[in-house]
Amino acid sequence: MNARKLAVQLLDRTELEQSYSNLLLDSALSQSDLEERDKRLCAMLYYGVIERRITLDAVISHYSKQPLRKLDGTVRNILRLGVYQLLYCDQIPSRAAVNESVKLTKTCRKASASGFVNAVLRGFLRDDCKIPYPKDKKAAMAVEYAVPQWLLEQLMDAYGEQRTRAFLTDALEPAPRFIRRNSLACTREELEQALGDQITPVSLLPDAYTLYAGDIRSLPEFRKGWFYVQDLASQICALSIGAQPGETVLDLCAAPGGKTCTMAIQMAQSGRVCAFDLAEHRVKLIEENVKRLGLTNVTAAQGDALVFQAEYAGADRVLCDVPCSGMGVLRRKPEVKEKDPEELKSLPALQLEILENAARYVKSGGILQYSTCTVLPAENEQVVQQFLQNHPEFTPESVCPALGEAFEKPMITLLPELCGSDGFFVAKMKRN
Repeated sequence: MNARKLAVQLLDRTELEQSYSNLLLDSALSQSDLEERDKRLCAMLYYGVIERRITLDAVISHYSKQPLRKLDGTVRNILRLGVYQLLYCDQIPSRAAVNESVKLTKTCRKASASGFVNAVLRGFLRDDCKIPYPKDKKAAMAVEYAVPQWLLEQLMDAYGEQRTRAFLTDALEPAPRFIRRNSLACTREELEQALGDQITPVSLLPDAYTLYAGDIRSLPEFRKGWFYVQDLASQICALSIGAQPGETVLDLCAAPGGKTCTMAIQMAQSGRVCAFDLAEHRVKLIEENVKRLGLTNVTAAQGDALVFQAEYAGADRVLCDVPCSGMGVLRRKPEVKEKDPEELKSLPALQLEILENAARYVKSGGILQYSTCTVLPAENEQVVQQFLQNHPEFTPESVCPALGEAFEKPMITLLPELCGSDGFFVAKMKRN
């Protein structure tokens, strides 16, 4: 097994199983006997093809005499891998990209397609690897940024061309890794001295850092619970709810538990944070994080955010980070672009139903906060506006004015241009 063959196999599985790319890759690499260098190559090629699939398919469609949809799935992924290397891997010689792709047809038992693969890739190479863009402007942008046209049009409608281009450019860049200090376990000085040049403080948020280390699980400070991985948007969301010592806080869609932990730490081991998730195996992720960080004021349990549990009524603060399309985290999960837009149309109704149920837990004077990791208004502002129309007993509240003018609004869409975070949405409301 070599890096390229494993990448093709993973691409085939991703299409068949519709699994998350990071889970598939982590599992495959952990069981592989590839050297570290080859593991990195496999990961780069695998993620790269998923990320740029629409661009790669535009090239293949232009040079293939057969329609893309009629190609054998494995052959199609071998071609994608070859085109990706020709376009985006300067460190791989063009000859090697072509020759290794032809070899893959044989090692993947598709030898009859070797001449076809060779012809398509060499045809592209003869044309100096120029991407064949459509004449229509929006169609050309969809190919350029490797997004489906329906998503491009929704982003353009919401944010205009300039901001859409900025967002999609960022989505094609490697995602930064952010961490948050566990203030109950170490001081800033201790963490910064221990990790040295592996971290850089984030100016917007105290205790937030950009981390440059590779395998965090190998770091003693991680194992000791001195920090945890959490994107800036998620940190902002958890901090903005304003959890105070001694309060009762509910986190209704909590896994893997980053926001739960941030709120619990803010409460200084007092009060209680009750964290729920629909899937039992995801509840275990919350429990693992809580245990590693040494938090004693958190309980985690399986729970359906649509089902009211009367014993938790009267909470001071309730967070519902609802299931969503995930279109804010394209740089981390590029496969979300492949979702069926028709299936996504049912999400706002589900999101509103969860928010309606969450509202029942909030005491008078308490806070209700709604969040998603998408940037599509239909799942964000429109859901909250509908909720507020139905519930005059709730009034909008500034999200987090301590962070500056941009955060003074009761609803905010976080885009990478604002603070380098993932795309995210937060809305905050107070019960009268």
